[in-house]
Amino acid sequence: MARAREGRAGLPKIASMRSGRWVPLRAMSGQSVRTRFAPSPTGRLHMGNVRTALFNFLAARAGGGDFLIRSEDTDSSRSEERWLIEAMSELAWLGMDWDEGPDRGGARGPYRQSERAEIYARALDRLKSAGAAYPCFRTEEELADHRRAQIAAGRPPRYDREWARLDGDEVRRREAAGHAPVWRFSVPSGRTLAWQDLLRGPQQVSSDEIADFILVRSDGSPGFMFGNALDDALMGISHVLRGEDHTSNTPRQLMILEALGLEAPRYGHLSLVVSPEGQPLSKRAGSEGLADLRGEGYLASAVANYLARLGHGLDGDDPLDMRGLAAGFDVGRLSTSPARFDHEQLDHWQHKAVMAAQDSELAEWAGDGLAPVPASDRADFLELVRPNVQRPEELAFWARCLYGSDRIEPSAGNREVLEVAGPAFFSAAAAQAGGGLDAIATGVREATGAKGRALFLPLRVALTGQGDGPELRPMLALMPEAKVRERFERWSGAADDPGPANHRE
Repeated sequence: MARAREGRAGLPKIASMRSGRWVPLRAMSGQSVRTRFAPSPTGRLHMGNVRTALFNFLAARAGGGDFLIRSEDTDSSRSEERWLIEAMSELAWLGMDWDEGPDRGGARGPYRQSERAEIYARALDRLKSAGAAYPCFRTEEELADHRRAQIAAGRPPRYDREWARLDGDEVRRREAAGHAPVWRFSVPSGRTLAWQDLLRGPQQVSSDEIADFILVRSDGSPGFMFGNALDDALMGISHVLRGEDHTSNTPRQLMILEALGLEAPRYGHLSLVVSPEGQPLSKRAGSEGLADLRGEGYLASAVANYLARLGHGLDGDDPLDMRGLAAGFDVGRLSTSPARFDHEQLDHWQHKAVMAAQDSELAEWAGDGLAPVPASDRADFLELVRPNVQRPEELAFWARCLYGSDRIEPSAGNREVLEVAGPAFFSAAAAQAGGGLDAIATGVREATGAKGRALFLPLRVALTGQGDGPELRPMLALMPEAKVRERFERWSGAADDPGPANHRE
């Protein structure tokens, strides 16, 4: 068979960080750990998809094994290359790396299902020869009529295996007439199908509860059950962590692999990630994805640390890099209860990520928003504002506030603070503008008798327009003296300068 055509035009090579970075930490079992993430490129990844990818990645690194990406792109009417490119770019931004995939190849490729047609055809031939697969010529309309008839008769709507009894001559006649069948798996009767779920323990189901299911569609493309199971086995996947909505697929895939004489991976079914309202996340429902969070200014470290704890116990409350998250990953600490996506918790990790970030990371994060700050002041400025910023636009606001030329207006409710303090208050403050907080406070106190909150809140509002923010003392040390004096002098004549009352720069 021809080798995979990896590195297709338009698909960026994402640099590997594998070499020399990861070391074996803990094996999940006696065998080598090899996991995968297999997105269908039919839309953006939602956060449930991303968490699944992250858990598989951490499981591989925790076990000192390999992690790969495979594109399940056989739905030609909906699959688009741009979604695969975006998915890999976003996972790389999050801090994940993979050993094999569509962008870099590998010994078990191709890594796009659309390029594995010969592999599926050979496997289907083996199932046909073993009597485990048969053609079904029923149309969608006929299947719908059959389901309605069963429901009307009070029976569960199940496929009745009528076409399994079609003789070879009739199959050939229909094919010669241009009718393309789907190929179904012939489920054996009277069997108990048992497996050990990595999260949920012993599981079993009777084969009599499973209807014959589609292996290959009428256009020749593999159905999910067939392609997914076959690729996992041929790519040597040892462990599969996937959503609990796939639990019913497991006995079907175990039967396929048994019929082909292939070894099945160990399956673990994760609790679903649900919205704050408790609804399952979905691509089609427009659920928030990594691209959205990135656009909102969340740092990769914040998202990774939050997702690694979403339905998974980790000790401590300090942000960890990917090596640390892998060291703490344990399948035994995965919860089977629904995991609710909580923006407050994500914001908690955003704050920690901002506090822990290197100056260079914050500078890249802020982009042009840091432009007003002189290079000589940037380290001190970033140290000052870290506790008060969660988004790049907030950092940009403080940069303009301390160094920009625009006029600062008090935020809603704070203009009254300035009016109550009065012109004499700010005349005294302006007179001491170059002396730092102690000199300003002393001058105002002696001139007006103000102290405590009545002293320091008007100073803050006059300088920044805000009722809270970075510490006053280091902020005054960074602000140019002329700017400090200008802002105090403006309010020494506040009664003559009404200005807009509810403007924040």
